[in-house]
Amino acid sequence: MSQVKQVGLLAAGCQPWNKDVCVASGDRFAYCATLAIYVYQLDHRYNEFKLYAIMSEHKKTITAISWCPHNPDMFASASADNLIIIWNVAEQKVIARLDNTKGIPASLSWCWNSGEAVAFVSHRGPLYIWTISGADCGVAVHKEAHSFLSDICLFRWHPRKKGKVVFGHTDGSLSIFQPGAKSQKHVLRPESLEGTDEEDPITALEWDPLSTDYLLVANLHNGIRLVDSESLSCITTFSFPSAAASVQCLAWVPSAPGMFITGDSQVGVLRVWNVSRTTPIDNFKLKKTGFHALHVLSSSPKKKCYSTHSPSKNHHTSSTSEAIPPPTLSQNQAFSLPPGHAVCCFMDGGVGLYDMGEKKWNFLRDLGHVETIFDCKFKPDDPNLLATASFDGTIKVWDINTLTAVYTSPGNEGVIYSLSWAPGDLNCIAGATSRNGAFIWDVKKGKTVTRFNEHGKNGIFCIAWSHKDSKRIATCSGDGFCIIRTIDGKLLHKYKHPAAVFGCDWSQNNNTVRIWDYTQDACINILSGHKAPVRGLMWNTEVPYLLISGSWDYTIRVWDTRDGTCLDTVYDHGADVYGLTCHPNRPFTMASCSRDSTVRLWSLTPLISPLQINILAEQQWEEIIGNTDRAMSPGAPPLLCGKVSRDIKQELDKLTSNVRIKKLRWFSECLSPPGGSKNLWDLVAVLKDQDDSLLPQNYCKGIMHIKHLVRFKTSKAQELTTVKMSKFGGGIGAPTKEERLKEAAGIHLRLGQIQRYCELMVELGEWDKALSVAPGVSMKYWKKLMQRRADQLIQEGNDEVIPYCIATGDVRKLVSFFTSRGQLNEALLVTQAASEGNIQGPQISALNGAACGDGNNKSEDYDDLLHRVSKELAEWYFQDGRAVLAACCHLAVNDIELAISNLVRGNELELAVCVGTVLGDSAMPVTNYALELLARKCMATTTWDLAADLLTMIPDSELLLVKLCAFYPGSTAEVNDLHEKCHLPTCEECLQIAETSQSEGETFQAVKYYLLSPVPEKALPIGLLYVKEQLSSSDWTLDSVYGILDLLSYIRTDRLMLHKCSEFRNELLIFCGYIATLLAMRRQYNSIVPALYEYTSQLLKRREVTVPIRIEQLSAELDGWRACTQSTSKSLEDLPYMPPSESQREVYSILLNRIKEEPIKGLIGPDYVTGSNLPSHSDVHTSCLTGLRIQGPVYFLEDGRSAISLNDALMWAKVNPFSPLGTGMRLNPF
Repeated sequence: MSQVKQVGLLAAGCQPWNKDVCVASGDRFAYCATLAIYVYQLDHRYNEFKLYAIMSEHKKTITAISWCPHNPDMFASASADNLIIIWNVAEQKVIARLDNTKGIPASLSWCWNSGEAVAFVSHRGPLYIWTISGADCGVAVHKEAHSFLSDICLFRWHPRKKGKVVFGHTDGSLSIFQPGAKSQKHVLRPESLEGTDEEDPITALEWDPLSTDYLLVANLHNGIRLVDSESLSCITTFSFPSAAASVQCLAWVPSAPGMFITGDSQVGVLRVWNVSRTTPIDNFKLKKTGFHALHVLSSSPKKKCYSTHSPSKNHHTSSTSEAIPPPTLSQNQAFSLPPGHAVCCFMDGGVGLYDMGEKKWNFLRDLGHVETIFDCKFKPDDPNLLATASFDGTIKVWDINTLTAVYTSPGNEGVIYSLSWAPGDLNCIAGATSRNGAFIWDVKKGKTVTRFNEHGKNGIFCIAWSHKDSKRIATCSGDGFCIIRTIDGKLLHKYKHPAAVFGCDWSQNNNTVRIWDYTQDACINILSGHKAPVRGLMWNTEVPYLLISGSWDYTIRVWDTRDGTCLDTVYDHGADVYGLTCHPNRPFTMASCSRDSTVRLWSLTPLISPLQINILAEQQWEEIIGNTDRAMSPGAPPLLCGKVSRDIKQELDKLTSNVRIKKLRWFSECLSPPGGSKNLWDLVAVLKDQDDSLLPQNYCKGIMHIKHLVRFKTSKAQELTTVKMSKFGGGIGAPTKEERLKEAAGIHLRLGQIQRYCELMVELGEWDKALSVAPGVSMKYWKKLMQRRADQLIQEGNDEVIPYCIATGDVRKLVSFFTSRGQLNEALLVTQAASEGNIQGPQISALNGAACGDGNNKSEDYDDLLHRVSKELAEWYFQDGRAVLAACCHLAVNDIELAISNLVRGNELELAVCVGTVLGDSAMPVTNYALELLARKCMATTTWDLAADLLTMIPDSELLLVKLCAFYPGSTAEVNDLHEKCHLPTCEECLQIAETSQSEGETFQAVKYYLLSPVPEKALPIGLLYVKEQLSSSDWTLDSVYGILDLLSYIRTDRLMLHKCSEFRNELLIFCGYIATLLAMRRQYNSIVPALYEYTSQLLKRREVTVPIRIEQLSAELDGWRACTQSTSKSLEDLPYMPPSESQREVYSILLNRIKEEPIKGLIGPDYVTGSNLPSHSDVHTSCLTGLRIQGPVYFLEDGRSAISLNDALMWAKVNPFSPLGTGMRLNPF
């Protein structure tokens, strides 16, 4: 298992150079960075797009991508190294590649008439067609599409007319080919270009999906035309609002015939058009920067349905009949905006999915680097801000908690090789460029304030701002000079390399890392392992022997420099690794940057796991903090030797109370990666009744305790009212109404028939007029009308429903609306406001004036709703691999057990124990379980005394200590020492007690003490006989056999592997496998239940044993479990639900009676560790349990080849201690 844990990913932006760089298919869309393709997929449960995969095989710039129109799992990509790759998205692997395309493919497209052929073209042609498989496999040249007179910008196959294709050229002309018709080359140039040599490149080209001949064409300077490819005539020329408007991308909207959208390349304005009008019918300013590419999803993301009873159609009309309202239209009735979703890519690398109907972003990644990232550095006074420098000429500053860019430099700097923050809180960054010298960028002002040109036009490869003297900056350049100057430009020193280089780090251009002792002027170690030059080096500031290196071989390696051992190798980057950095205040969180355009965040804490546990177990300071000499001695356990740990100890020494709580918190925040640990500790402080005035300023930006939520949000609202808000957008004109109905409504009103007037207004869609006079009928009617309006808006998914539900006090309906759309934070806020009595329905008065309560005027108990919404929000975070934030959600509503359980299920065991220890009794059962798992982790690292210390923190831990001592593989003297530490008898005394217990028929005691004796194998036949007797009875339960089986599983591995124990070993593995299956059902570890049944069945088939379990029985139980749980486990896209048969119900009912309920409810549900859904560039591993590709961290089994996901390994180990390979080796992935 990898010891360097990936905890965050800053994805690259979309490249702004080539045309076909964003595509979509069904519930997926993809875009290209320079070297990788990012695929996003809709998570139906939460209606949001998540990064699904990063495809990275290209070594040079990707030039085009195309999604297969016939197969949503396949797309093709082309690159500047004359390579085309066919990808399978579902399996995330390459299925075909064409290595020599005879020129750089500038444009690429699947042939619409064939699912197995891809066409590509470069410059002036010809058009090549690559048939991937079948009898005609190979590359062929299109018979007519060649010998062009102008370079090709892009081409498009017709989606309906077989074989018809159009090319757009740099001279502004089109070439059209179709089978059985005359070729048309270089036709339909814009009229203004006829007879000239001027060029006006085709920037976009799309066939009308409803026509065989119509075509939308965009030229760089001459705008957009609709042309007829048959008659070669221009049908419509579209007019822009200003001459400055320019279009380089357009797309038809499949859900609205005749409608298309364009993206302005100068400013981020999305325009909506209809072919019947020459001017846009609507526009949205989405960003300041211009559009680069557009693609409309052919099928809009499906949303959860929110069912509500719509009024039934009336067959007669009276003054009180309910009207059937029309759907809500935009202000421009003739052109209501379609429910289309546009994938938008911008010139600054931003990528988003815009919902045109609801006028909002469904997904937006505002900024991103689009090229190699050469350097990254944390802000000296803020470990949450990370700056990156890129080949794309910009520096960006990221918030690593939210993984979003918060500042970007102006750009146009050429290549930026290096950056350095100003010391302290000066908020400036120095950058080193390839051709424009060095500069200082004021981050808050957003502008360059100083520039240095002493190196001339030579590239500056490194820059360092002195943190001892903030007026000095050093640079080193390709000219061989290292220059030190003041920030106002005064030259202080100029050194010629190889003399001493002040403030700059150099890495040698070879494949080794050399460690020098400058006091001896000698190389003391060479670290070999990298297969390409090493570019990044970083010493850990707390553990002096830890060195991290990043290489052009795409890997990061962690070294123990004491003996030159490589502790871990990380393969997740898809290209050369350049920069590595840590913040001194968070020394075990590392950021790395690469030519793959990503920044990745890593936790190094697993490398020092015993040290972390020493802190939890209240070990002496000598076991935690030491000096460099002690830490550097070979084989010594890790010790903290840096400034941060010394500062923590000094602060703790000053305290007189709450020392343990502060110690756990401060070290936890130091060791934990970003992503919620500070938020978690703030909530712990609130639960411990800390004064609110001591909460940090940024507390309100995270997950707040429920008692603060409304107060802080109210304060934020008051702040916003002081800001001038401008509403963006708006349609053209207002909908026209039917005059006859208006006239009738006026008559009804004058006759005093207010209700009929209201119903006619509803029929006309004029809800506001109806609602404004409805109280004239009665408050009860007004409320009913408000509810009808709310129901309609909910059906339309319209945010305008909010005030209607608030006004009528219909909190549960509004919460259901929010949760159905995945807006869980909004649901939580409304629920808390209601529970504080801020949302109440109107008091409805009867005719006699007395208050007539309908239930809404009474204070309703929303506690159950509050906990349900918090739980759903926590589940959203948990499924996203953010267990710490999930725990924050539970703490916010005082669900302490669920909070600690989420940390355990996310394998954040040390954090779970820290928080559980501070919060005390309310979290005791889960904290004890976390301590038990941590002790198992110590057993894997052979720190037995530490494991014993952890277990003694658990009340009544004798049995747990017995298991620890039973598994200890030391000599007799060492075993007896451990027994004494755990207050257990010596080995010989245990043997005597075991023999006595056996003679007295005390099976459990006999097994226990035999395991602690010099002959632990004697426990096997006694315990296994008991299990057989239990399983042979009809009323056995899981709990009646689990205890003794769990105890037996702790027999020393060397004794279990004895030849004389082979039959007992087989029986033990089978029983543990079967009981583990039932435990997995109890815990709802659904992903491993089938694998556990298969494991048990295979053992039964291959081993000669006599056990009361049949393969047929296992098969029937698995079928019954699947049939009875499929309705809850399958998604909407799966096969129709098939009800279970009577026999399946009966089998499942028996299983449930045996399983009983899990005592700790919070542990129910699958494990999901941090980084589980972060895509990796590394080798694709297939799980030996499921046969599926492993997403997230991988765990290798004892043969070194077989792999399972870390999530499955954790769940397996919690229910079955033995390896899935059936070897009898224990599994310990904790």
